[in-house]
Amino acid sequence: MIPLLDRSALTDPCDLVDVGLFDRLVERVARDSCTTTAYAERIIRQTLGFLAACALNPDSGLSPSEEVDKGWHAFLLHTREYAAFCEQVAGRFIHHRPDDPAGEALRPAAERVGATVQAMRAAGLPVDVELWIPDGRCGQCYSGCADDSGSGG
Repeated sequence: MIPLLDRSALTDPCDLVDVGLFDRLVERVARDSCTTTAYAERIIRQTLGFLAACALNPDSGLSPSEEVDKGWHAFLLHTREYAAFCEQVAGRFIHHRPDDPAGEALRPAAERVGATVQAMRAAGLPVDVELWIPDGRCGQCYSGCADDSGSGG
């Protein structure tokens, strides 16, 4: 399916949701992660950029970083808003697929996250590097999640 998101019209991923939803997502991340509102805002901004990249690159298996995944999880908890966002931005539901050691092999997490950052930059989306690079941890050890656009559930 061709994404509904117009790459040339996207200047700020936060424009993809209304201010009230943005604030609720920030509040959820701040509370659940015991972090500051300012840091949670950064996470949600990157989450929206990640989801925009997924919309623009279907079937690419893009993955968020560990920090950005916190924002994705917060958004998923707002099921109606998340489903409507996906339909509006991607024309499809952007499924969340956690790494599963018993499941099919995925590209290494570091490679998927790197591809995501490249896709975001190619789309002109802002990349907050500190939220994408694990702090002193091996990227191969990160057990992340991926956009599973090829699956129905």
